[in-house]
Parts: sequence; structure tokens; C-alpha cells
Amino acid sequence: MKIFIDTAKISEIKEAISWGIVDGVTTNPSLIRKAVESEARDMQLEDYISEILKVAGPDKPVSLEVMSVKAEDMIREAEILYDKFNGIANNVVIKIPINTYVGYYEGLKTIKALSEEGIPVNCTLIMTPEQALLAAKAGARYVSPFAGRIDDYLRTVKLGLKAGVDFQKGDYYPWDGKGVDDNGIRSGSDLVEKTVMILENYDYDTEVIASSIRNARQVREVAMIGVHIATIPFKVLESMLLHPKTEEGIKRFSEDAEKAGYREIFS
Repeated sequence: MKIFIDTAKISEIKEAISWGIVDGVTTNPSLIRKAVESEARDMQLEDYISEILKVAGPDKPVSLEVMSVKAEDMIREAEILYDKFNGIANNVVIKIPINTYVGYYEGLKTIKALSEEGIPVNCTLIMTPEQALLAAKAGARYVSPFAGRIDDYLRTVKLGLKAGVDFQKGDYYPWDGKGVDDNGIRSGSDLVEKTVMILENYDYDTEVIASSIRNARQVREVAMIGVHIATIPFKVLESMLLHPKTEEGIKRFSEDAEKAGYREIFS
């Protein structure tokens, strides 16, 4: 499974790349705004985006998102983003929503047009496997089912729970659900599993990016499914490394090594 980091903070991108585990980067306008405000208030937005692309390098795709909602406007913005930034490291991918509030077909029209131009597309805000199927047929390089948001939807709309009161954003939601479903989808991991299954049934070249990942157990589940890619926030990546018995073990080993005089070997 490839791992993308879901952030626009250059410090987080650099740190995670230094671990040797990052295969790409996903951003959105909200993440970029927060990153600039926290890390680079003195930088122009275009310069900051350029730096993200340079840090990622030519072997790591970076998703940049459009902001309009009509097909003709999204196509124009995608072409501008691609022309302006892809020359930096040849790693730009354009994020396009599967549909918008002005029309159900705007996303598909945009994906088709961009794929015909050779501009790679990451189709975002996928909430059903059938949306992913249509995006793949239209030519999307990637489709991004939003696991965490589906879990939130099931908890709030189907179970009547309140976010921030009955559950926190990072709380785990069971793969097999809690007795409710969204038109047959029992959880975010179930959404990812069904999306992967359908696209692999027909040998699409489109890769599935498990997105809106909220916790380490969710990463485990989408990896068990065999998803092509998971895009993971920095804090979740950190949490994947942690277990109290690991920390306890290394402390014990270090203490025993000192008592055994093991340090003399390194003198």
C-alpha cells in the first residue's frame, strides 16, 4: 500500500519523507490556508505551493484542488494550476469533486475533459462506490472515498449522535458498522472495500485513495482490504508508531544493556 500524507504543512511533509514512508501528498485549499497561516505568513501563496512541490519531488504526486463548481470553470482552473505548477517537479495532480451543488454532472464533465488533455485527476468527495465507478470510467487517475466522513454520517444521521459530545472526530467506528447503513454501506472502511472490489472487477487503471482517515485502526483496515493508497494526516501517522509495550520494551532493553556493559562495544 502506498502512503500519501494529507497535509499542506511543509514541516510535516519534510519530516514524514525523512522516515522513508511517503509516496505522495494530498492538499486542499483549507489545508493550504492553515499551513500558510501557521508556517509561512511572509510567503506568497504561489511560492508556498511551489515549495510543497519541490519538497515532494518528481516521484511523489501532489494533489491540488480547484475552487469553482461549474465544469467550464473547473477545467480552466485545473489548466491554470497544471500549467503554472507542474513544471516545477512534474508531480501535479488536480483534485476534482465527483459532483457539485450546481449540477450533478459537472465533476464527470471536468474529469473527462482533463483526462483527454493528459492532466491527471484525483476525484474527491467520493461517498459511494458507484460514484467511484463513474469517475473511473470518465478517466480519473485516482478516486478518493471519504471513510471518516461516512463514519460521521452514520453516527450523526443514522444513529442520532452528536459530534463532539457523543463521539470525537478521531474515534474509531467499527468496520462492520453498528446495525445501520447508508444504502448498504456499513462504515467508511466498508465504503473503501466495496470501491476497491468494483474497480478491480473491471481492471480499471484508476487507483483508490482511502481518504478522510481518522485513526490508526482505520489505516489497518484499509490496508487489509488491499487499497492502493491511503492518505493519512501527520498525527495519525505518528499514532501508528505507538504502543505502550514497545516503549516499555526498549526501556527494559536499554537498562539491561547498560548493566551488561554493552556500551563498551561502541567506545
